[in-house]
Amino acid sequence: MDSTAAGFYFPPVMTSLPTPIRIGIDFGTTNSVIVIARPDHTIQTILFPTPEGGKSETCRTLLALWQEEEGGRRIAQRAVGAYAIEAHMDDPAETRLIMSMKSYLAQASFRETQVFGQRLSLESLIATFLRELMTLGGLSPAQCHVTVGRPVHFVGDNADDALGETRLRAAFAQAGFADVSVMMEPEAAGWRFMQRLNHPATVLVGDFGGGTSDFSVVRFDPASPNATQPLGHAGVGLAGDQFDFRIIDHVVAPYLGRDCTFRIMGGEPLPVPIEWYHALARWHRLSLMRTPRILNEIADVARTASEPDKLKNLIELIREQRGQELYNAVSATKRALSSQATADLSFSQPGLEIATTVSRMDFERWIAPDIARLGAGIDAALSEAELEPAQIDRVFLTGGTSFVPAVRNLFTNRFGEDRVELGGEFVSVAEGLALAGA
Repeated sequence: MDSTAAGFYFPPVMTSLPTPIRIGIDFGTTNSVIVIARPDHTIQTILFPTPEGGKSETCRTLLALWQEEEGGRRIAQRAVGAYAIEAHMDDPAETRLIMSMKSYLAQASFRETQVFGQRLSLESLIATFLRELMTLGGLSPAQCHVTVGRPVHFVGDNADDALGETRLRAAFAQAGFADVSVMMEPEAAGWRFMQRLNHPATVLVGDFGGGTSDFSVVRFDPASPNATQPLGHAGVGLAGDQFDFRIIDHVVAPYLGRDCTFRIMGGEPLPVPIEWYHALARWHRLSLMRTPRILNEIADVARTASEPDKLKNLIELIREQRGQELYNAVSATKRALSSQATADLSFSQPGLEIATTVSRMDFERWIAPDIARLGAGIDAALSEAELEPAQIDRVFLTGGTSFVPAVRNLFTNRFGEDRVELGGEFVSVAEGLALAGA
């Protein structure tokens, strides 16, 4: 695989800016954003080149690793974002695609992984991604003082938030940043919102990422030397990815054999292992199923299954690594439902064609348990701040999930339409991080 032929582009590292450069990085589960804070307190969002020749404010939080023969030796190669996807699609068998790295930060059980026979720690993988991200944006970590965001609570069962932040700091230090500060992501979004205020206000900030939803109650006083006073925080380990899974679970999983039965030695029908379908909740979990053991297990079950072709669809999805295509299709349907009463969902692979319509009414019924958990998170943030909804002056929402009508209604029903504002879908947190660190 030739990186030039694949269309990889790395702009020259920026050296003309004053040192130190103050930046904010929103290192997200799904996307990452870099914003520069200028000395005059203006901000500049870094635009990343794309393989198609365009520019994007976001870079997918993906790292591809592979090896190339050169002079009789195997040389390590890497790419990030859309270029990582290109590299993986070019040679999936020989390319290791690392994703959702942030999801493992607070998991003590995950320390390292093997890549081409070499043990690599989670921190080193994230550091590699960050160095490549900075190069793609034309920046050098050594020149930069960075403020990085962290969720109120890291995602995962038995998540250790202190461990998560320690590893996050270590990864940024390993990447070579001159100075590293950490700030709660909803507080950072609130800093961005504060630029709109000309008088003191008590603000509830909701930051909806791919894996977590965070809420902060902050008192802002633009005229005070201490412009922000955090009053309360809460976090919920679900967000946009969980909404995607609800669509997959109700619409796609039946095509993949979730409702099938199978028999062991001619015995009574048994349900197929449900854990295979729980893995559909996250693209990175689906990719971990691409092992001979799991693929053979599914094939064995398919031999006596009530609908073997559906289980063969699951094998095809995993073996040929079509998860990216599936999640793109599902995410597009979810986004369309934010502005339409119905939306089409289309996905195909050899042997499988899905073409159906999803209604917003059904979608809102599926996500109702998740909406209830988000509501509990809002209430927890207010409780920690010892405030009632009537004492909140403004509500500021950021992140793509905040555009889902059922999510927005959580806030308008509690606080009233006139107090709720939506921010930049992807860049508000990074902008706030840059401003807070300036």
